[in-house]
Amino acid sequence: MKRTRLLFVASFALVCAATSVRAQETASATVTATIVTPISITKDVDMNFGNVAVQSTTGGTVVLTPAGTRTTTGGVTLPTTAGTVTAASFTVTGTSGYTYTITLPTTPLTITSGANTMTVTAFTSDPSGTGTLTGGSEVVNVGATLNVSAAQPAGVYVSDTPFSVTVNYN
Repeated sequence: MKRTRLLFVASFALVCAATSVRAQETASATVTATIVTPISITKDVDMNFGNVAVQSTTGGTVVLTPAGTRTTTGGVTLPTTAGTVTAASFTVTGTSGYTYTITLPTTPLTITSGANTMTVTAFTSDPSGTGTLTGGSEVVNVGATLNVSAAQPAGVYVSDTPFSVTVNYN
């Protein structure tokens, strides 16, 4: 019995020694985060299709490119006295070298003169879709298509609400 007891005590001591003696290694790491300059966009110039004429029986469109040039379709013509013609212009600022996406309106924008309306659709931009902040900024120009009905009443048509251009870092 002494022998059994001695064997039991010796086994217990070995088990305790085996469980309490373990090889252990530790490594450490640091944590870093870099906050970049927030991206922002500022309107510089409003969009203006200028002076437009339309036939009494046929409507059409005026396409204003981001470069500020106009073309027409259908019964729409451009008078010699062009008026003020400008594509919308925005300045995007942020961290130099970063790319960003440009989101333009996808629903028609209504412009009004009294009770009369027209719609502006098919917004386009330059750069198109994405841009790069060279030196921390870039200009985005936006054009669109003006939809003119036949015999559209004369007047200065203005949007009740401005359209939005959204930019986000990629």
